[in-house]
Amino acid sequence: MSAIQPPRPQQPADRIIAALDVPDVDRARVLVEKTRHVVSFYKIGMQLQFAGGLDFARVLVGEGLNVFLDVKLLDIDNTVEKGVENIAAMGVTFATIHAYPKAMRAAVQGRGTAPLGLLAVTVLTSMDDADLNAAGYGSTAEDLVEQRARDAEAAGMTGIVCSAQEVERLRKVLRPETLLVTPGIRPAGSDVGDQRRVMTPADAVRAGSDYLVIGRPIAAAPDPGAAAETIAAEIAAAG
Repeated sequence: MSAIQPPRPQQPADRIIAALDVPDVDRARVLVEKTRHVVSFYKIGMQLQFAGGLDFARVLVGEGLNVFLDVKLLDIDNTVEKGVENIAAMGVTFATIHAYPKAMRAAVQGRGTAPLGLLAVTVLTSMDDADLNAAGYGSTAEDLVEQRARDAEAAGMTGIVCSAQEVERLRKVLRPETLLVTPGIRPAGSDVGDQRRVMTPADAVRAGSDYLVIGRPIAAAPDPGAAAETIAAEIAAAG
């Protein structure tokens, strides 16, 4: 029996996953309140997870919001499987697993038939070919992303996390139902920060991204709600 698939975005603003990359739950709550008239999907990553973010995830789920729990699991099979069982019970929409075949298969086993979308982290968008070479990988970022994306489909994952720069290539080799979630999104003219493989919201949508993970361009804006509105309008214009 297969898992229930998470919903695909229906409206332009539904494509936005706002990253709550802030130090504590109080600031995360402020950011949610300033953006929830536009955004209905929020990512809770490592920083917030260690400051009450797991409980806050349950709060957001209880308020009817979608939560992307960016845990990037990688461990022995049993540990990943049992961890995903507990994540599934939280009611979040997405959780991430590093795209190693054994870990992904264990995660799928742990999910069972729960409506939890499992996303495979292929190559971090802060890394480029030189970084991969320094880490001992003998391939380019694009080639490694494609191999890991194929492995993710074979393992039964819901989708993958990759740079929007790889989306057009992946759409040619992956099944249409495989979700492509792209961080490293930067509106034109904004600071790329520590990201390497970036793309604008409009270009990412045109390339075929399903969801755009957007952090600092919203969270660090003087008016996060207005910034989210501007990005949603750009996505809508991109079709």
